Amino acid sequence: MTGDTAPTRAAEAVSDAALLTASGIVKAYGRGLLQRSSPVLRGVDLTLAVGEVVGLVGENGSGKSTLMRVLVGDLAPDAGTVTRHGRIGYCPQEPVVYERLTCDEHFELFGHAYRLPEQAERATRAEIYARLGFEKYAATRADRLSGGTLAKLNLGLALLADPEVLLLDEPYAGFDFDTYLKFWDLVAERRQAGRAVLIISHFVTAAERFDRIVRLHDGRAVET
Repeated sequence: MTGDTAPTRAAEAVSDAALLTASGIVKAYGRGLLQRSSPVLRGVDLTLAVGEVVGLVGENGSGKSTLMRVLVGDLAPDAGTVTRHGRIGYCPQEPVVYERLTCDEHFELFGHAYRLPEQAERATRAEIYARLGFEKYAATRADRLSGGTLAKLNLGLALLADPEVLLLDEPYAGFDFDTYLKFWDLVAERRQAGRAVLIISHFVTAAERFDRIVRLHDGRAVET
């Protein structure tokens, strides 16, 4: 998870390479008794390059979360293609956890799903606990966590496999200011390590932390 203060040579050599490319993404949902089609995405194009941090903004209902689910492969588009290179880490807006499992058990479960060696999973888990500051909740069940700690677990599970592409839907909702700053330290390290990060936010208050801001408007992506 950690990175040096300068981009790696590998990242510099492929700085223009795309880790994720979405082309012409269309998605509509049926509404009402007659299931009339209501378009949400009308041909979205989006590219995430090596070492790039991109913000995705838009009004409520503009399709931000729908696009994120398409990018991660959780939702099939009606038209268009998504090309991914490397592992994808996904932090949904609503944490998907098992209420009766502890934080440790969640990391173990996700580690098995990612086929991580046990020693590597344990080491990364310990680092995530330390970096986000929730070690004392390692043995606490998910249904007994506060909203802020649950958000830390949600982010930690997305980071566990050190993915090449990190897709985050409102990841810092519920964070205190100290954790918010730690979050941006982690994002900066991923940029320096040649990873790509896409962050959904209702509004951007720290534009300088992003390489680009993309706005969803009328079902299409427009750079601001």
